[in-house]
Amino acid sequence: MGKLSAATVKSLQQVTDESCADRENGIPGVNVVVVDKGGEELFAHAAGHRGVGSSEPITLDSIFWIASCTKMITGIACMQLVEQGKLALDDSAQVEKICPELKAVGVLQDDGTIVEKKRGITLRMLLTHTAGFGYTFFNTKLRDYNKPIGYDEFSGHIYDITQPLVHQPGEGWQYGVGIDWAGILLERVTGLSLNDYMKKHIFEPLGIENISMFPTESMKAHLAHMQFRNPDGTLSPYDHPHRRPLIVTTEEEKKGVLNSGGAGCFAKPREYAQILATLLNDGKSPKTGAQILQKATVDEMFRNQIPQFPDFGRQGIPDAKNWLTNPVPDIYPIPDNKPQGWGLTFMISGGPSGRSASTGWWAGLCNCWWWCDREKGVAGIVTTQILPFVDVKVLNLWANVETAVYNELRQ
Repeated sequence: MGKLSAATVKSLQQVTDESCADRENGIPGVNVVVVDKGGEELFAHAAGHRGVGSSEPITLDSIFWIASCTKMITGIACMQLVEQGKLALDDSAQVEKICPELKAVGVLQDDGTIVEKKRGITLRMLLTHTAGFGYTFFNTKLRDYNKPIGYDEFSGHIYDITQPLVHQPGEGWQYGVGIDWAGILLERVTGLSLNDYMKKHIFEPLGIENISMFPTESMKAHLAHMQFRNPDGTLSPYDHPHRRPLIVTTEEEKKGVLNSGGAGCFAKPREYAQILATLLNDGKSPKTGAQILQKATVDEMFRNQIPQFPDFGRQGIPDAKNWLTNPVPDIYPIPDNKPQGWGLTFMISGGPSGRSASTGWWAGLCNCWWWCDREKGVAGIVTTQILPFVDVKVLNLWANVETAVYNELRQ
């Protein structure tokens, strides 16, 4: 698509600024970036402040913890190894040889007992959330299993993702730590940390300098603050949930930190948007010319992998840890309740904004949201740092941004 009209750009700026106007009840600070398949920024705007109570403005150089927006990057990394024949999507014996932990894992029953699994876990299952892993903040059975210790998936310790399954492999869809285990598979096959692998094989080829699991001093100097939306709608400052990567300083200390393929990255949103542009452009960076994935691989990532679970997002997600998430009855409501799809690390669905039915998209726990519409050649990301997940004010902003972009496309 060509550039957005001046009227649409003005409208997008206005809706973004307005979302941050109320310092007590609005969005503290946000970045919105929209790109086309040429990697051109159709819209890039920062509004609000670095955090609730801060007088520092958010800028387009601000750094956000993008949480589960990391999963798509891990998917690209794993699929590079699939292209090279170093990992296979459907070889459970390979997976369980590389990760004996995945051979030994049991399945948690409703009564709190553990039974053996019936079949092996594949990389495809890990990337599609069908292996049986969950998240304690989205699953009450898993949350209550390991008391009094509990699990903290953002601790930076492998202990906290060494959890039982909540269903038999392949027998359901449950959002969880599977993509963290996919990242561990990659590390053991390549001999590199996941962060080092991403830097060498994704970020450097795309000219990206400000996405990392271990933010540089410069990135930390621009880190947006975390905040919590209270039940009355007001905002409070909040300690960072993913703090260990922010406080280790030496290479030796970093070696002890889990490189979380599911939630580990900190990013400058406009650089993340260049990864989206690369997916729009069939795996080739429109800016540097680097081909990080073959077109056929990108096609496979955007293919619905789980047609047997057409309503997976409608099964509902409880607020198992209500300081991290609101309840989610439907992950992304689609008009007429059409079947929902899941690709290799992200959801695939159309929607009321005008996006294509083949659009890939996903989110991060602290209310970051991206979409990538290869059919219409447009992608974008909206980033904030607010807990709990599914903040209505951020959802409204995302919907307004997307709708404005597609309204212009229709014209």
